[in-house]
Amino acid sequence: MDPIQTMRVFVRVVEAGSFTRAADSLGIPKGTVTKQIQALESRVHAKLLNRTTRRVTVTPDGAAYFERAARLLNDFDELEASMSDAQSSPKGKLRVDVGTSMARLVIIPALDSFYASYPDIQLDLGVSDRPVDLIGDNVDVVIRAGTIADQSLVARRIGTLPFVTVASRGYLQKYGTPLHPHDLQRGRHHVLNFFSSNSRRLYPLDFSKDGERIEISEPYRLSVNDSNAHTEAALGGFGVTQMVKFIAEPYLESGELVQLMPDWTLDALPVHVVYPPNRHLSAKVRAFVNWTADLFAQKQHLTRG
Repeated sequence: MDPIQTMRVFVRVVEAGSFTRAADSLGIPKGTVTKQIQALESRVHAKLLNRTTRRVTVTPDGAAYFERAARLLNDFDELEASMSDAQSSPKGKLRVDVGTSMARLVIIPALDSFYASYPDIQLDLGVSDRPVDLIGDNVDVVIRAGTIADQSLVARRIGTLPFVTVASRGYLQKYGTPLHPHDLQRGRHHVLNFFSSNSRRLYPLDFSKDGERIEISEPYRLSVNDSNAHTEAALGGFGVTQMVKFIAEPYLESGELVQLMPDWTLDALPVHVVYPPNRHLSAKVRAFVNWTADLFAQKQHLTRG
């Protein structure tokens, strides 16, 4: 067996924590993964992995082999890239993950310009508001709003997303217009909330004015964990809510949504394009990151808070 490929399979199994996930991400049968790991352990005369029905973990020998193998593969990929024309003409499959509204309203409408510049890149676009494990899921790049908790990842800030407080015109006709955040806590209004798909943490409505800050999360009528569902619920009149301005703008212009309490502001969210450190030498990753940064720079409503 090709020792480089066998080494790559081993590293992927360790990163994914599963033979099945490794096989899926590499596009090869699970049986092939099993055979290559068995051949590798036979060749190095050491047990590298502990296998259970639920998870695969590394042995002490496996941890040492993984550390050296990952570094060698990174050097090998760098050498290959430097000796090819990949730098001037990026090619190959690139897996990108992006939130649902960002994909629908920003990324997908602009993809023609990406393919015009990089026709040889095959893009796998994962669309979800659920956070992904870049290493475990073998994702090359993600675009995410908010603070980047994992400091081991490379994050390039590309924009800022301001928020607005809104409700549908039908809701306001039925319940009246709140003039102060405290109006939402006095039983006369319904709140529409958003919660994290990962932690299920509720994101409160957040109001700030002249040094005063008010957070409101209860009582709420409905809470959702998907940005498209959130928009539909707001349009459906399920309550007062806060949403990213670029999502709300078309409905504010049409009159379907109405901005409320504009003098009470909410902190804008930074937007980052994020990738694992071992992807920084990839020409296709750099191409997508730079294209995304340029795309955001052209859209003032995505770069100013």
